[in-house]
Amino acid sequence: MLASLIIKTIIWLIILGALLFVPAGTLAWPQAWIFLTELGVTGALITRWLYVHDPALLAQRLASPLQRDQAAWDRVFMICVMLLFCAWLVIIGLDAVRFQVTHVPVWAQAIGAVAILVSQYIFWLVFRANSFAAPVVKIQKDRGHSIVTTGPYAHVRHPMYAGAIFFMLGTPLLLGSWFGLALGGVMIIAFGYRAVMEERTLLAQFPEYADYAARVRYRLIPLIW
Repeated sequence: MLASLIIKTIIWLIILGALLFVPAGTLAWPQAWIFLTELGVTGALITRWLYVHDPALLAQRLASPLQRDQAAWDRVFMICVMLLFCAWLVIIGLDAVRFQVTHVPVWAQAIGAVAILVSQYIFWLVFRANSFAAPVVKIQKDRGHSIVTTGPYAHVRHPMYAGAIFFMLGTPLLLGSWFGLALGGVMIIAFGYRAVMEERTLLAQFPEYADYAARVRYRLIPLIW
């Protein structure tokens, strides 16, 4: 698993770099290097924690985003999101560097960098509380899947997606693209749709989920939705 993890991490960072630097047409993009460094360092720290404390969840996180026992609608969703994510980074590179259509002030870029770190911290809180936080929507019967109500799940029903909001907003701010920020909003809406669909799956499999949803009223953002 460790060798696979190292290889996949390197490949993932190379792909991200290519999606950013090729459209930008230059490697002289400090914000992109900060972005990759943040993801590389926080990803390594979170992965090390999972390797020590929850290798079963780590194996789930390393699995393919398209799986046999995954809900059919979620396979379609993941394909669409992966394509949109790639297009998102390409657009950011074109907007922020190659054509310089928009300009994001330095203070907003700094907020974006902090937002990315916040997103990674929330992801770690989710992993610490929920050993069933697979990247796909499926019921893990072989692992004794159960409803998690502690940690960040005591505040919102889908804290992983809540963390993703910080990432989707922070990334285009750091990289300097208002067009990317607008497209990030589209992806946030998409994950809101996924949260609703995921809840239908959980309600069908876990009768107690209805009581949990009644106690924790908000899906992603406390006092809003």
